[in-house]
Amino acid sequence: MSALNLSWHSKSLDSQVALRCGAYPTCSHQTNALAFRGSESMGHSLKFPFGNSSAKTRLRNHIRPPLRVVCVDYPRPDLDNTVNFLEAALLSSSFRSSPRPAKPLNVVIAGAGLAGLSTAKYLADAGHKPILLEARDVLGGKVAAWKDDDGDWYETGLHIFFGAYPNVQNLFGELGINDRLQWKEHSMIFAMPNKPGEFSRFDFPEVLPAPLNGILAILKNNEMLTWPEKVKFAIGLLPAIVGGQAYVEAQDGLSVQEWMRKQGVPDRVTTEVFIAMSKALNFINPDELSMQCILIALNRFLQEKHGSKMAFLDGNPPERLCMPIVDHIQSRGGEVKLNSRIKKIELNDDGTVKSFLLNTGDVIEGDVYVFATPVDTLKLLLPDNWKEIPYFKKLEKLVGVPVINVHIWFDRKLKNTYDHLLFSRSPLLSVYADMSLTCKEYYDPNKSMLELVFAPAEEWISRSDSEIIDATMGELAKLFPDEISADQSKAKIVKYHVVKTPRSVYKTVPDCEPCRPLQRSPIEGFYLAGDYTKQKYLASMEGAVLSGKLCAQAIVQDYEFLVARGQGRLTEATIT
Repeated sequence: MSALNLSWHSKSLDSQVALRCGAYPTCSHQTNALAFRGSESMGHSLKFPFGNSSAKTRLRNHIRPPLRVVCVDYPRPDLDNTVNFLEAALLSSSFRSSPRPAKPLNVVIAGAGLAGLSTAKYLADAGHKPILLEARDVLGGKVAAWKDDDGDWYETGLHIFFGAYPNVQNLFGELGINDRLQWKEHSMIFAMPNKPGEFSRFDFPEVLPAPLNGILAILKNNEMLTWPEKVKFAIGLLPAIVGGQAYVEAQDGLSVQEWMRKQGVPDRVTTEVFIAMSKALNFINPDELSMQCILIALNRFLQEKHGSKMAFLDGNPPERLCMPIVDHIQSRGGEVKLNSRIKKIELNDDGTVKSFLLNTGDVIEGDVYVFATPVDTLKLLLPDNWKEIPYFKKLEKLVGVPVINVHIWFDRKLKNTYDHLLFSRSPLLSVYADMSLTCKEYYDPNKSMLELVFAPAEEWISRSDSEIIDATMGELAKLFPDEISADQSKAKIVKYHVVKTPRSVYKTVPDCEPCRPLQRSPIEGFYLAGDYTKQKYLASMEGAVLSGKLCAQAIVQDYEFLVARGQGRLTEATIT
């Protein structure tokens, strides 16, 4: 828990005793109420008010009074005045302030993940009519989630919202749902494989600006890197600091491992820090991940004071994030249709899009068409006569990476955890969190639910759920040596869910950056959105949202051309 506010009432207040956070039982005659408070600081001590001598006597005799548990999150950081946030806000406002179209465009969008939802939202803001088609019966794409028969949710992935996500943060504000993000302390917490059950922390002091807060966080941590290793890594980073964005982009051709060795950085730095970071960013190891990805993340985290500060959504993404976007779209005349899987992109004689044919046999026509699905889905549905066009042919190198998300409900509350994201540093697992602590909707005072990202998953994606759970429990036994054993002789599994995504975000391997397409395709009236398209935040939720905004921007910019094109087609049809 973030904090415990433990109090009992009496008629008068004599004195107060400050306590640190801890786990305490409640007495049977006191209601045990749980309340999460947003936007409150956790930097204060928690206090027991009591009012008479008998209460003091009970405390002295170690007789615990009834307790009230209140979980308190950290306040939302000051993001609104950062350069990136203001740039994102300006782009958002451009849709609301653009001239109202005399003839709103009907824009048919395939895919109701964050990219498709973002595209539809900002087109609706600009006065157009999006028609959003989702193949499945659930919103969210890579942030989809499902409710089981017990009423518990399980998700496609473990989703973290960073302070360095300016377009996502703007989106929450525009929807009026900033209070749905549960901000955690500004730390990065790593498990210590050589010390089972122990963790090492990078704590970013609030009093310092960037990059000093990040530098101090690294310098203060002496458990993972030695001073000589820190110095060599810092020297290795100097070209990136001096060279800026041009240098960062030029490193796309090198893997993380290759770049580290080229810069003279000890392999132990990669082992201790960047295996975990690579798996968290793209679900692959440093020998595969492009160094550009790491440098972009480090730039965001070190140049923005709150860039690496993390928040969890307060509940399941389809209801707590996606539905507010859908409500916004529909309130402005747009449509969102589930169970609308596209079977074929039908073309006109000139090679432009005529319609989307659905599996149901329905034909959906519009003025403009957008594909906001994963790149692998697009490639499967590409018309044959588009495949040799260089814009589309380059997509062959972009391939989704497999990932597995594991949820395990235990029969007890695990103690060796934090109200935060944790880097497992396990060969099989990436990051994990006890969602019974970190998320309001999933809170449980008596039992833990661990959500874990199983990565790299390529060798495991075809294996059975039971095999994956057995392997996960073996790793958890190292993270919780006193509480979990592989044979369940300690904490026992109540239930589990395994969610496999054979093709998730695009695999950010070296030399794939030139293959990422712009949102405006060479096919008139056809556009793309998705984190694999060209934008500066790579494969992430922020990248998906930004890609949707850029796609909507391209359509708004092309409005006059698109209207004229539509009128020309109408004239041709009339003459025929």
